[in-house]
Amino acid sequence: MIVNIQKSLIVASLALSGAAFAQTAAPAPDYTLSYNAGVVTDYRYRGLTQSRHQAAVQGGADFAHSSGFYVGTWATTIKWIKDGGGDAPVEIDFYGGYKGTAGAISYDVGALRYQYPGHDLQASPNTTELYGAVTYSMFTLKYSHAITDLFGFDDSKNSWYLDLSAAFDLGNGWSLTPHVGYQKVKNYSDNSYTDYALTLGKDLGNGWSASAALIGTDADKALYRTVNDKFAGKTMVVVGLKYAF
Repeated sequence: MIVNIQKSLIVASLALSGAAFAQTAAPAPDYTLSYNAGVVTDYRYRGLTQSRHQAAVQGGADFAHSSGFYVGTWATTIKWIKDGGGDAPVEIDFYGGYKGTAGAISYDVGALRYQYPGHDLQASPNTTELYGAVTYSMFTLKYSHAITDLFGFDDSKNSWYLDLSAAFDLGNGWSLTPHVGYQKVKNYSDNSYTDYALTLGKDLGNGWSASAALIGTDADKALYRTVNDKFAGKTMVVVGLKYAF
């Protein structure tokens, strides 16, 4: 009988300890702060190389609040401004917005500023876009609208970009993301084009991930050339490695 009473007291004590732990567990944080760094064999943006088909080093930081608001910054090495006679070896992006849900639909609205510190081009490459995206199941449709001239094109305000992508979870950390987009350059119809990509991703664990993307465009080969006279939108495979922490 004494043994049974002792067992009962021990069980009750453990139960009370568990309840106390549950009551004192730390609540979910109101915000998260994350960082990422990586390298790619070619920095392709909307299908076009920004690094002369050479490797680029990249990194960023993101702040997200539980309310849905977020801000962040991201930077990468580039070569296209230097190739155009300027002096800006880095692109720095600043963005902020709000993410939420409406039933089965997720949405994301915000603004993005592309900044090229130190550039000395006559036509400024600095660009600001407003964007909105909706996601249903695996599909995401995103629209970006330039409220400034677009990447150094004079009188190109109100250019836009439409992007459709899908995310397929293949299991065991593998993913497949097909994408198609259309860039409309206002008042420069010959410079408008379609780009496409098929990206295979792998979560390597411990914050590491790798990707291989087949990327191409139907851009005018005479209009989009690198300084070494290569087509900036040629079809090729781009490999990347990223660490998030």
